[in-house]
Amino acid sequence: MQRLDILHPSIDDYLLGIIPERDEVLTEMEAHARENRFPIVGPLVGRVLHQLVLLTNPTRIFEMGSGFGYSAYWMAKALQKPEASIICTDGSQENADHAAGYLARGGIADRIDYRVGNALEIIDETEGEFDIIYNDIDKDGYPEAFQKAIPRIRSGGLFITDNMIWGGRVVTQEPGSPPEGLDEREQWFHAATLGVRALTERLYSSPDVFTTIIPLRDGVSVAVKR
Repeated sequence: MQRLDILHPSIDDYLLGIIPERDEVLTEMEAHARENRFPIVGPLVGRVLHQLVLLTNPTRIFEMGSGFGYSAYWMAKALQKPEASIICTDGSQENADHAAGYLARGGIADRIDYRVGNALEIIDETEGEFDIIYNDIDKDGYPEAFQKAIPRIRSGGLFITDNMIWGGRVVTQEPGSPPEGLDEREQWFHAATLGVRALTERLYSSPDVFTTIIPLRDGVSVAVKR
């Protein structure tokens, strides 16, 4: 399937070359992601997350899909209130263990409550409103993430989602049911693309939020709760 880059590779390289160096822990996390082909938001979107936390000065953040803590690290470093914290979620204990080491070395472990399990179930088990919910779960679950997240965000809070352009598949994949003959991986991508498209439609049509998709890296949407 054809992949479409939002940014020309030369522009991407230019931006990556001009932004400040990350600290030792973030640099190590980026190397780990490259070596293990583990998807992370990368430093360009990481800076967006950091900036949005600085702008909103949140007390409670809920992260749906935390991996080994890269995006949470960027957000936690921007927290300003002494009581501010992030609930991280992931289905992998191994990812949680990796995250614990990185977050401790970064001096932000006390800001993080890392819970292993299904993010869509964990948010139901967690009481209270959130200032920010960051969504990066499996893409076929994006519509359900929207349904669960929006009622839990305070007015003026943010619902942020990564991979909203999804490698260009949102425009290159034919609509409708998957064609016959797709292997398991291709079927997964097809379902994921449908999930991204469905979330995009809901974000722009819902009266509950005002949404923009930032064309950076793989596309990140920022929706403000009305």
